[in-house]
Amino acid sequence: MALTAESESRLFRSLRAAAGAAAHAAALGLPAGVAVLARPGSSLFSWHPLLMALAVSLLMTEALLVFSPEASPLRGLSRKAKARAHWVLQALAVLCAALGLGLVAYNKHLHGTGHLRTWHGRTGLLTVLYFAAQSLGGLLLLYPKLAGCWPPGKLRLYHATAGLVGYLLGCASLMLGMCSLWFTAAARGAAWYLAMLCPVLTSLVVMNQVSNAYLYRKRSQH
Repeated sequence: MALTAESESRLFRSLRAAAGAAAHAAALGLPAGVAVLARPGSSLFSWHPLLMALAVSLLMTEALLVFSPEASPLRGLSRKAKARAHWVLQALAVLCAALGLGLVAYNKHLHGTGHLRTWHGRTGLLTVLYFAAQSLGGLLLLYPKLAGCWPPGKLRLYHATAGLVGYLLGCASLMLGMCSLWFTAAARGAAWYLAMLCPVLTSLVVMNQVSNAYLYRKRSQH
């Protein structure tokens, strides 16, 4: 029975490693595909989809996968080093998202079109604001003295849970963007479905990672 349990554990680790590798590929593949479709530099708007795909699909996904026991490219480093890498990637993600939001807002201003008229626009604004607040909250873990009497364990749990919510919000915003007139005209047939699959896949992998690291462990302690 012990051998069976060990084999089962190895199987699950192998599956999580394979899923993590697929998530890395999807995280990089989506912005690469968007770059081909948008041709950044061809117009002011062309930078918006690329920056948002880089922010959520690549930078934020990789910032979360840094802590994956099976899929992290920094597995050999200390948790402190991983935390700093996570914060740098998150800061870059917020920067890209804010820049992407600012450019599309300015583009709408130049063309005299309304702001926040679609669910994609509203969700996108909420996502960027959430990202900024979540990154500021992460400073409490990066510099524990700022947290005062808050136990580090609880802070990590709250930060991870809130971060997962923010990441899913970002993926939802990406998927709403893929339903826009521009994207449905640029990506047709299998390309559209493949693009949609990328945030779905990374979301499932990240949800599994956070659940195993925090939520399931917390439940098993009671």
